[in-house]
Amino acid sequence: MSTNDKAKGPSRRKFIKTGAAAGAVAAGGLPLFNINHAWSQDVTYDGGVFDAGGATFRLAEWPGFWQENITELLLNDFERDFNCKFEYDGSWPWFAKFVAGGVDNPPNDAANWNIPDLIKTARAGEFFVSQDEVRANVPNANDLWPFAYDNGVGFTWAFGQYCFAYRSDRVDPAPDSFKSFWDDRFNGKRATYVTINTLQNVFFMVANSVWGSDDHDMEAGFDALRRAMPLKLSDFTGNMQTLLERGEVDIAVLVDGEAYMQRDRGVPIDQYIWQEKKALLTQTHTISRGSEPMQKKLAYALLNRRLSPEFQTKFDNVFYLRPTNKNAEVAPNLAANGVTNDASSTEGLWIPDWNWYVDNETEITDVSNEIFSS
Repeated sequence: MSTNDKAKGPSRRKFIKTGAAAGAVAAGGLPLFNINHAWSQDVTYDGGVFDAGGATFRLAEWPGFWQENITELLLNDFERDFNCKFEYDGSWPWFAKFVAGGVDNPPNDAANWNIPDLIKTARAGEFFVSQDEVRANVPNANDLWPFAYDNGVGFTWAFGQYCFAYRSDRVDPAPDSFKSFWDDRFNGKRATYVTINTLQNVFFMVANSVWGSDDHDMEAGFDALRRAMPLKLSDFTGNMQTLLERGEVDIAVLVDGEAYMQRDRGVPIDQYIWQEKKALLTQTHTISRGSEPMQKKLAYALLNRRLSPEFQTKFDNVFYLRPTNKNAEVAPNLAANGVTNDASSTEGLWIPDWNWYVDNETEITDVSNEIFSS
């Protein structure tokens, strides 16, 4: 379902107009909302370059290798072109920071998210500029494949497809279904992630569906985890790649691009991309509703660059992720592995019901941790 099919709240401009028309007054004659606050002021952007006068822009993204490369590929040029300075927050997660600051005092002007943390934050308050308002101010935001809007809050700008990566020198025949993960030949040689990792969340929901009635069938998922034990657990994908490379596991939950990356380095790795549910690991960007006007305008400009075909191709050639802009060329490293960027390549892509997951997260986490520690 595209963003146009989703129910949306009123846009900021509509809120301002209807609020003023209503003339709502609180005790003491003060308006019910602060018309002088940053979010109540119209900020527009047309896609061009402007002088931000040395403004500081607070950005939340991943640390380490990611920060080094996103700085080189995007942020350095942006600072020079727009006369601004980034304040980089690599201390994830963001949820607690947004809730602590409140809607009018966001910890960052823009953020890159894992979907579960994003959904929890969006449900806690109106922290983000709506998709409609962003699309009215960010030209490249209108050139994405429909699934990039499906989260209903931010804009997915890069993604990979979930797969089972396996050691091609030791696994024969190759796994050919999601259920192959449970083959007896993989006993003691399987790996997944700790429960706070989005990859484990998605693996669990797909197991619910494949082994049960649908992706909400938790008992089927728990049973699948029990039958897969003992499992090696990883906290992030880099560590999972190491487990595969060292031969500590023969099969593992991964993202297709990371399997391609290892294979291009000469590691004997191949992958089965899940077909039963074509699940995605996504990178999703938001703009904070309560940011000051200059920072909000910079946020529009930064997102416009992030969503440009040129940047997405350049970024994907380093990170082995796929673009969401319809007009982006596939990076050479992905094209060499058969990846395309067309309507057929996005057909059937599946976004989990993250609202359901958040509603049931405590039970899923507690039971899964009990299974993993048994």
